Amino acid sequence: MILCILPPASTYIYSKWMPGGIFVELIKRNIHTDFIKCKAQMQMTLEDDVIISDSRPDAAKLIMDRGNVIIEEVKVTDDHVGVKGKLAFHVLYLTEDGAAPLRSDVANMEGMIPFDESVFMEGIRAGDSVNVDWELEDLSVSLINSRKLSVQSVVTLLLSCEEIRDEETAVDLYSEEPVEFRKKSLDIAAMTIKKKDIFRVKEEVEIPGSFPNIQTMIWAEVVPEAVEFKVLEDKIGVQGELRAFFLYRGEGEESEICHYETTLPFAGSLDCPGAREGMIPEIRFRAEDREVEVRPDFDGEERVITFEQCLDLDICIYAEEKIDILSDVYGVVKEVSALEKNADFRRLLSKSSGKTKLSGHFKCEDDKAVIHKILHTASSLQISSQNATESGIELTGTVNMQIFYECSSEENRYGVIKGAIPFSYVLEAEGIGENCIYPVQSFVDQVTVAIIDNIEVDVKCVLYFRSNVYLKWQEKIVEQVIVSEPDMEKMEALPGIAVYMVKDGESLWDIGKRYYVPVSVIKQTNDLTSDEVKAGDRILIVKNV
Repeated sequence: MILCILPPASTYIYSKWMPGGIFVELIKRNIHTDFIKCKAQMQMTLEDDVIISDSRPDAAKLIMDRGNVIIEEVKVTDDHVGVKGKLAFHVLYLTEDGAAPLRSDVANMEGMIPFDESVFMEGIRAGDSVNVDWELEDLSVSLINSRKLSVQSVVTLLLSCEEIRDEETAVDLYSEEPVEFRKKSLDIAAMTIKKKDIFRVKEEVEIPGSFPNIQTMIWAEVVPEAVEFKVLEDKIGVQGELRAFFLYRGEGEESEICHYETTLPFAGSLDCPGAREGMIPEIRFRAEDREVEVRPDFDGEERVITFEQCLDLDICIYAEEKIDILSDVYGVVKEVSALEKNADFRRLLSKSSGKTKLSGHFKCEDDKAVIHKILHTASSLQISSQNATESGIELTGTVNMQIFYECSSEENRYGVIKGAIPFSYVLEAEGIGENCIYPVQSFVDQVTVAIIDNIEVDVKCVLYFRSNVYLKWQEKIVEQVIVSEPDMEKMEALPGIAVYMVKDGESLWDIGKRYYVPVSVIKQTNDLTSDEVKAGDRILIVKNV
């Protein structure tokens, strides 16, 4: 769904008749810039006691859980934003002996906790567009009894109102009367495309021949990893990996519980008119849960798992440009001045990427457990703070782990170890400072879990980080040129000819502006081939009559 595709930066002429019949043309160019009008965040606790539905067996022990926040409605009023949505959660649990049909000892359930919150957001106005993001800080699920669960979570809502401005920047000037003007060269990153879209990945997995056919799918987890975006001609290239884990009940008299894990690379593209190679992508994505289905293979056996993973994309694309803007003017026979205003610009300073290894040691809380095999490890990376330092971007946070294991005991067959590994890392970023913007993307890869003894495991993984660092600053730009009759007393007080000694920091432009003499005339009079002068130089000034 496209929110906004910006038109190309355009150049147009601003014409105006000045007093005395002088015709002035300012040639302007529209430059698209984005800024955050206002932002806010709110942390809320969502909790509820949830009854296991009658169609599900009794619960004896919880194994794994996961959660996802769904934003359903955003309503903006003056200084307030109403956010309506729900927390969707999934739970995998061990059933009581003999409670489940076909002697199954593992089952799952899902549920939702709704919320409706009003967030104070100073400066927001009805009609503004507000983007709502979220972070699931904590999810805790516990057993009250065999038919009831206690679900508690901490969710942070992140709200921002982003606006796009068209900065009408003067880049040239034409006048019938002699007017001196100079330009300044700027390197900028201009916003070219701003939109939302959805990238769909359709995949199917056929379980290996050594595995039994699928009778019932119990737990399915599909997570996109190492997702990268590249700007192409009128397209955005997308590539990454899907890490998929499936737990199912197999066909047969014993109804064996089986698990299968695989990694699937994917690649594709999205149509994006106006995109060009070499542009800078700033793309955030959120993966939404989708239904997983089982279908028969060519032999009619239930062995193929199909799913569609959707990535909700928030797309910003910038184009690096060099523009020459009008920076100052003065008149030769008239008083000419520039009316200026401040404009916000940004430019790319550097592209940074890095990785670090992380390890942790965890002990199983269940003293009766004897870990036989690691079935699956779910991980999530949370950055708690990011700050610019002299050496780069200082990142701190945690990697949360859920290690799903199988026991050697049939009585207590499955279990989970939950834990968090803190990290601190400095992502090198040359030239970063207080006036910089540095959105950071991160992911976890190469997770390995080794069993040390019956109740302990050792975890190793690699954390990847990348960031584009932008310098953001304000630049004075010419909004309008004002021409008026000269101050005759001031003009008559100026000598017709003078020798001027250059002061420290002065330029030919400053001297010409003081005496109402074109820079080209000063250079010609003094046989200068460049605009460079230094303190102590003597410059001959001849005023044209």
